[in-house]
Amino acid sequence: MAGHSHWAKVRHQKGVTDARKGKLFSKLVREITLAARLGGGDSGFNPRLRRAVETAKADGVASESITRAIQRGTGEVAGETYEEILYEGYAPGGVAVLVEAATDNRNRTAAEVRSLFARHGGNLAGAGSVSWLFQRKGIIHIDAGKASFDRVFEVALEALADDVQASEGSIEIFSSPDRLEGVVKSLEAAGIPVESAALAYVPQNVVSLKEEESARSLLRLLDALEEHDDVQHVFANFEMAPEMMAQAEDAVPGR
Repeated sequence: MAGHSHWAKVRHQKGVTDARKGKLFSKLVREITLAARLGGGDSGFNPRLRRAVETAKADGVASESITRAIQRGTGEVAGETYEEILYEGYAPGGVAVLVEAATDNRNRTAAEVRSLFARHGGNLAGAGSVSWLFQRKGIIHIDAGKASFDRVFEVALEALADDVQASEGSIEIFSSPDRLEGVVKSLEAAGIPVESAALAYVPQNVVSLKEEESARSLLRLLDALEEHDDVQHVFANFEMAPEMMAQAEDAVPGR
C-alpha cells in the first residue's frame, strides 16, 4: 500500500468531526484566496482557482464563503495576506516529507512545523534536501464505479496524460502540471465525472516500512502536520502492508 495519498484518503473517509470540518473549510478557503491573489478572480482564466472552488463546493463550503475568499484574494475586501512555503524534512524510518503551507507569518509557521517534526521523531531539513525525490504532477481521481477503466484510459491518453492506474475503487490519472486542465476538460467532455483534480508531489521511489513503531510514528507526524492550521498539503514517500497501515492508523489518537 503505497504513498501518503492513501493515508489522506482513508483519513478523510473515516469521518470528519465538527472541529476537523472547520479546519478543512479553513484550508479550502485559504487556497481559494491564494489562487485568486496569484492568478486573478476569474476562474475561467485561472485554472488553480477553478480547481479550488470546485473542491470547496464538493466539500460543502458555502457559496458566500467562496465569494468572500475570492474577494480577499483580489483585494476587493480586506483580509490576511498569505504566502506559500514548501518545507522539507525526514520522518521516522527515513521517509521524505514535503509540507505545503500557506501562512501570514513565515517565522511562526517554520518554528511550529520544525517543532512537530522534532516531537514525532523527525527533523526539518533545508530547501532542496528531499524535494528532488518527488515530481510535480497533476493527479485526477475518477470513481471506478462511475466509469470503466478502459474508457478513462482511452480518453486520458488521447488528452496526453502520462499514466492511468487503478487504485482501490478509484482510477488515478497522472499528467504534467501544464496538461492537468486539458485532461480534466477532455474527461468532462467525454461524460466522465471527475471526483478531484489537483497538483501534487509524487515520489519517484518509496521507502518500505516494515517496523510497526516506525509506521505509527510516521502516521502520527503526518496527522499532526495536517492538523496544523497553516499546512495545506503533506506528501511522503512511503509504502507499508495493508495490515500494518490499519494497525498504525488505530494507534493514532483520534482515529
